Amino acid sequence: MASFLKDSRLNSEIEKIFEEASELLILISPFIKLHPRFESILKAKIDNDKLRIFIVFGKNEKDITKSLASKDLEFFKQFPNIEIKYEKRLHAKFYANEKSQVLTSMNLYEHSQNENIEFGVLTEVNPLNNLASTIVGKNLDQEAWDYFMQVIDNSELLFKNEPVYKKKWDGIRNEYVDIKNVKDKITEHFMLPNLSHKSSVNQSISVKTFSASQLSKLLSVSQNDITDLMQKIGFINGDKITEVGISKGLVMKSYMGKNYISYPENLNELSQLKK
Repeated sequence: MASFLKDSRLNSEIEKIFEEASELLILISPFIKLHPRFESILKAKIDNDKLRIFIVFGKNEKDITKSLASKDLEFFKQFPNIEIKYEKRLHAKFYANEKSQVLTSMNLYEHSQNENIEFGVLTEVNPLNNLASTIVGKNLDQEAWDYFMQVIDNSELLFKNEPVYKKKWDGIRNEYVDIKNVKDKITEHFMLPNLSHKSSVNQSISVKTFSASQLSKLLSVSQNDITDLMQKIGFINGDKITEVGISKGLVMKSYMGKNYISYPENLNELSQLKK
């Protein structure tokens, strides 16, 4: 049975969508900027290769970076089983896991959750509804589910990760060992339009940069942890800076004839390493 949601219960039920997701998480919202609570919940699931995540965002066709926070994008790219899609006409909001779904007016945006008057409708996700709908017709649960599956199918795929497995010693069971990036149009569609703008900003504002060795002392973490993180989120590739890394302010420096990568002091992603 459907339930009407408002005020704190709306936030609570959407939070449950995140918490109870173990096999499936669907986030459809024109604008996405994760509330810290939601990010904290997802961090605990970051190594769950069985959790399939589908994200669809939209709006701001000329600059889609205004529709999805870059910090959240880099966070999402760490998940092993995820698809990130774009639909320029998107205005609907829908959040679901394998058990329940919420149709709502609220964007997945921190400000919307804290300040706006919003509402939602909570319904169930039940595989048996497919059988029932052929007999008595579709109910609200199934009709909403089918509609948003079409939205996902018809949206443009920008990014996709798949888990990599190897056979265990017994030759029967599979073991999750790595992440394979199947598709990445994020750099092309998301980051590159802002490179010229960010370059001009960096030229006018002086930002301190530090080597990985210096940062390891400042943050009390190992140098390998820093370079491993930068490699994982796509800011560096070996001893080279990627275009995404350049847009984030990473620069090449030289000391006594040896080149090294230097990282800006205000790099938000470094907070993942702080204890």
